[in-house]
Amino acid sequence: MNLTVKRRNLIFWILQICGWGFLNLTSILFLKKLGLQFVIFSLVTGLLIGIGSSTLLRYYLRAKVSLENFDLRQFLKIVLATIVASAIYGFLSYFIGRAYGKFGPEISETEKEILKAFDNIWILVFNSIFIMICWVICYLVIKLLLKANQNRIERLELNTSLKQAQLNTLKGQINPHFMFNSLNNIRGLMLEDVNRSREMLTKLSEILRYSLTKNNANAIAVEEELDMVDNYIALSKIQFENRLQFERTIEDNCLSLQIPPMIIQLLVENAMKHGISNLKEGGKIVLEIRKKEDKLQLCVTNTGKLRISKDSTQLGLKNIRQRLHLLYGDKAEFTLNEIEHEVVANIKIPLT
Repeated sequence: MNLTVKRRNLIFWILQICGWGFLNLTSILFLKKLGLQFVIFSLVTGLLIGIGSSTLLRYYLRAKVSLENFDLRQFLKIVLATIVASAIYGFLSYFIGRAYGKFGPEISETEKEILKAFDNIWILVFNSIFIMICWVICYLVIKLLLKANQNRIERLELNTSLKQAQLNTLKGQINPHFMFNSLNNIRGLMLEDVNRSREMLTKLSEILRYSLTKNNANAIAVEEELDMVDNYIALSKIQFENRLQFERTIEDNCLSLQIPPMIIQLLVENAMKHGISNLKEGGKIVLEIRKKEDKLQLCVTNTGKLRISKDSTQLGLKNIRQRLHLLYGDKAEFTLNEIEHEVVANIKIPLT
């Protein structure tokens, strides 16, 4: 049992004793001309009966009722359990009160009038149900507050994990091999076309600036991400020239939608690294973005086979999966398959 569970159990028992003690003590203090012996008996038995019946109710609620998947069935369980706990509370109160009146010490007229109330079954039933309903409401409110606090803590931990994931993603995004190859290619291009080499340096600087400035953002527009992809393709074509073909089909209504930064670029980079670069004759990369129902679909298809070398860290793919999970939970999907001599990477992002 961890520290949090122990603390919660301690708080529960403190609230139980204080709550039931206050209820019974208040009820007694409203009455006058009561003997000390009768007061002690009422306080102790009321405390024990209340704690006993409500504790049984608590164990049942913890074991059988789920507040996370609350529905009519869960509500009926709570109602039934409350009725049973009320019956236990009323039954014990009735028989212990009658037993005290019959076998206990001599009591005053006021005390006799109090015990006569136990003869009226309807008063007893109403009193028991009312008290148990109040207890259940207090219990559920406290439980929901604790759950809300736990969710807040989990969100804070999630944000911390997300920041760490973003740092890991940055390591994969600024691919050192890509940077080294790009600089070498641009240096060679300078001997042939100075103007184009200057343009490629500008694109490379834009990629670096984009990676650094967008690292802390959780979402950007598709249109902004596509500019990054175009720069990446332009730099890659210095090396691959006509061996690399790139096509894209983007629905106009998708350009303003929000996606995690660098997500498309990582898909394209993965297609380039594990697909096109391994083919002597080169190949084609096709990017498709469309909106279907309540999801945004990103699809990158490249010529080649789904073969990832054993020494590959697959950091890009891992970062994609981790970020999608952190941002969308189970609502986002990421698949990577080989279909008819092509590798198809699919991402589905919820829009609601």
